[in-house]
Amino acid sequence: MCNHYKEKITTKILSNKTIADNVYEMQLTVPSIVKEARAGQFVNLYLKDESKLLPRPISICEVDIQTNILTLVYAVFGEGTRIISGYMAGSDIQIMGPFGNGYELTEGGTHLLVGGGVGTPPLVELAKRLSGEIIVVVGFKSETYLVEELKKYATVYVATDDGSTGFHGTVVDVLDAHNLRTGKVYACGPKPMLKALQNWVEESQLEAQLSLEERMGCGFGACVGCVVKVISDNEAGYDYKKVCVDGPVFNSKEVIFS
Repeated sequence: MCNHYKEKITTKILSNKTIADNVYEMQLTVPSIVKEARAGQFVNLYLKDESKLLPRPISICEVDIQTNILTLVYAVFGEGTRIISGYMAGSDIQIMGPFGNGYELTEGGTHLLVGGGVGTPPLVELAKRLSGEIIVVVGFKSETYLVEELKKYATVYVATDDGSTGFHGTVVDVLDAHNLRTGKVYACGPKPMLKALQNWVEESQLEAQLSLEERMGCGFGACVGCVVKVISDNEAGYDYKKVCVDGPVFNSKEVIFS
């Protein structure tokens, strides 16, 4: 992992399309990032509007070494991502990365990948890079996406809040329903999901890596806008780490969810 000595790269957008309600897939040709990227890392996208200086951190969904294509899947949460969603194929965009700590991969055995909503995209590249038995459990409010891509590499279970697709309930409900208490756990999703999964993992006596979804101001560790509370051996018993440089992936045993 290295968050330093990177430069902005100007490249053309190959495609930028809607794949679900308020969810977009952008593809770019960025050989240097594709070569270096690890599953679980992110990139910074820069807006063309000079009044918006801060980049938007977007997790890496997939990289293709053969074509040098980088795939990003992002949700429109605010003004920045709304503007990015309107950028057309063929237009230029500035990008920098990859940043952050990715997942630590292990060979063979059973791997249990758990995602919620826009925590699903990083699991695609992760599933591609793992070897052994790969099981994916993903949860959505209603509309699903990237499920077919994940099925290329793994057995996939889907949960939805409204029961419109797959299991009616949460990802933890699916884990219990199918008795999936085995293997190494890798997760990415909203804080309530990760907190519930952290408890489930502890009860199941499994090892887990959690990728945290925090709003990042800069993506470089300068603004201290994405700190997370972690267990420490100091007098207080806890300390703080920056998600953008110390994460976004953390061992589940060290994270303290409020």
